[in-house]
Amino acid sequence: MEVDKQQNGSVQKSGYLLPLCALAVLYFLMGFTTVLNDTLVPFFKQGFNLTYSQSSLVQFYFYLTYGLISIPAGKLVGAIGYKKGMVVGFCVAALGSFLFYPASQFHHYALFLAALFVIAIGIVTLQVSANPYITDLGAESSAASRLTLIQGVGSIGTTLAPVFGAHFILSRLEAAPDQASGVLVKPYLMIASTLLLVGIIVYLLKLPQVTSSISHKDNKGILEIIRQHPNLKFGILGIFCYVGAEVAIGTYLTNYVADVLHITEHKANVYVSYYWGGMLVGRLIGAYILRFFKTQNVLAVIALIAIVLILGSVLSSGNIAVWLMIAVGLCNSIMFASIFSLSVRGLGASTGKASGLLSTAILGGAIITYFQAVLKDNLTWGISFLIPALCYLYIFLYGWKLSQKTAPTT
Repeated sequence: MEVDKQQNGSVQKSGYLLPLCALAVLYFLMGFTTVLNDTLVPFFKQGFNLTYSQSSLVQFYFYLTYGLISIPAGKLVGAIGYKKGMVVGFCVAALGSFLFYPASQFHHYALFLAALFVIAIGIVTLQVSANPYITDLGAESSAASRLTLIQGVGSIGTTLAPVFGAHFILSRLEAAPDQASGVLVKPYLMIASTLLLVGIIVYLLKLPQVTSSISHKDNKGILEIIRQHPNLKFGILGIFCYVGAEVAIGTYLTNYVADVLHITEHKANVYVSYYWGGMLVGRLIGAYILRFFKTQNVLAVIALIAIVLILGSVLSSGNIAVWLMIAVGLCNSIMFASIFSLSVRGLGASTGKASGLLSTAILGGAIITYFQAVLKDNLTWGISFLIPALCYLYIFLYGWKLSQKTAPTT
């Protein structure tokens, strides 16, 4: 890793504080904005009288953006640098949030989906900028721990989003069901203003200039990189499965809890904060554990635990079923950081392109979530939740064997 010459060849520990604080705020806002979609799914389902598959289009179009934009965003960040990439991401996400106002005036579901698509473009750009920046801002051996720690701090946003959504969105929909669109205006104008303000602050900050693999010249094609690095090839599917499972559970947890406990969606949505709160606690603990145990071993163990929790939930009832499903959030805590760091290990100058490919795999949040919705529309919760269970099965295999695959000899 190379850094600015003024840093004398290395980023001093004292210089970590400012960028890590900035990244924590960045992850807070990314998490808050993204997880608020978990509230929008039951909101639109009720407000526009939609099926599960129709309401799941909130997540489908949001995460579809990762498949379409990640690689172009990676090229953009490679050209303008991490910091400017983050600023662009904040501004685009703010624009998408502002678009909720005209969408509410026309009261059309498709316009809200379009606004969410724009927000997602900004979030994708933020992630493509921030993830490799964190991994490059220190030793490779502690990359998973460092990324997990920052995501843990950022998980405060994912924990607070469902509470915010329950009180400022779902409760107001129940009070005025004929004014569904107008309920979203004030919350998203607040979010838009905050995103724009933080984007300006990040622009004014002096962050360490890390010249990393994302800005190195790399003439290898994408297919060649994937062929030479099996850990990346299998890791792409690992990210696809992980994000798909995580988003699917978070998306349908409100309706699942409401059906299991026979309560309103407004009250059920609060339980989603415990799911994301489990990720917060798990990431803080995981950042410590990953310093002492191999990343791939920890990943395999928690993936198995997640499978057991899901099966236990769908085979039980009442509060036991609810809390077993919520506990999956604790298992999710270190998965993304672990899969990401294992996938880019040893890629050197190809890390930038790899980051774009891995971000593209977040498309799993669209595909898995929609597939589960179709199953729920036609079958039962128990059958539909087998989809995320199968995703965790692949993650177990990745941690146990696939992440350790070496490049083929030539």
